[in-house]
Amino acid sequence: MKWLRRLVPTVAVAAAAGAAQGAEYATKGMCGDFPRVDLQVPPGHCVALVVGPGEGLRFPRRILEVAPDRFWIIDMGSWEPRRGRLLEMTLQGGHAALRVLADKLDRPLGLVKGPDGRIYVGEAGSIWRTPVGDVIARETVIDHLPDDGAHPLKELAFGTNGHLFVNIGSSTDACRDERGEQASPCADLTGALPRAAVYEAVLDGPDRALTAFKPYATGLRNSLALTAVPGSEILLQGENSIDYAAANDPREELNVLLAGRHYGWPYCVGARQPARGYQGRFDCMRSEAPLRLWPAHVAPLQMIIVPTLASKALGGQLLVAWHGYRAGGHRVVGFALDKKGRPQGAPKTWIGGWNFAVGIRPLGAPTGIAVDHAGRLWVVEDRNRTVLVMQPDS
Repeated sequence: MKWLRRLVPTVAVAAAAGAAQGAEYATKGMCGDFPRVDLQVPPGHCVALVVGPGEGLRFPRRILEVAPDRFWIIDMGSWEPRRGRLLEMTLQGGHAALRVLADKLDRPLGLVKGPDGRIYVGEAGSIWRTPVGDVIARETVIDHLPDDGAHPLKELAFGTNGHLFVNIGSSTDACRDERGEQASPCADLTGALPRAAVYEAVLDGPDRALTAFKPYATGLRNSLALTAVPGSEILLQGENSIDYAAANDPREELNVLLAGRHYGWPYCVGARQPARGYQGRFDCMRSEAPLRLWPAHVAPLQMIIVPTLASKALGGQLLVAWHGYRAGGHRVVGFALDKKGRPQGAPKTWIGGWNFAVGIRPLGAPTGIAVDHAGRLWVVEDRNRTVLVMQPDS
């Protein structure tokens, strides 16, 4: 499968405003087996620093429990190609040990366990899988994916039907070309293999070989938060919206993705409102409305559904890592699910108070979350280079 390569500006990642360079967590006392840090959590819980910034992490973005007290971590390394690694973290006697399972990965992000028990990894240009073992046995599932432009990262999610859903992000922020002009139709949305879409991969047979790979939903700027609700056909997407300078605009979106539907990018933002530069050029009522709106710039970078029996506190919720550095971001929030499996009600902050405080903590940067067999909430932070865990305060 060949993709049209487009020349676009290289993605630049800036440090959050007001965050001190090299700021670290102060610890005081213990939270379980690890040092406690000062963050706001519900009563009866605490947060521990498991891996600090001086212990080998470069830019961690995902974490997944593969066996009790054994976790795999995607360390993207940087935004430069071939700097990423797949790491293993094991816990024993209050100590976390890291080792490298695979290196020279190209801007990896997605990390999920498939219905076949294998672990699937999404690099910028490919998706591969491996059994859980001491040695990686890499098998390519999908190759020749677009790895250029503003949004090259591949988030992955398995649906209840066993199909694999893949983020193919837009090549630009707002479909502006090198002259700053915005085309209609946007080139990312044209052709048989559009970008700004979530794709559906069908894996069939005893070897779960790829038999189909096609767009599922389009008009999605960058679907780094993507998850399926167990026991239903609901596929949820957290939209990282167009970057306006305004503090409260545009709102981020939580979408229920339906096959063949268009969700607005780059023509519309928020609740079917015209995006800047596209006023009067597209009827936003033709796009799907979001299920709900979130605060602007919270930057949802991962979503997971916690099984009801996995955790007394967290079970049955949608958890979201809000990475954004503005006031609404840098926290992990949860939403209760209604009987149909759709998020409802106001967000509950599970980890907050993550503002920068001199000598106490850096500005929070949650990028990856997981709930383990014991019901503990694990978090990795990219720019802070940490692994944290929220657990009962015994």
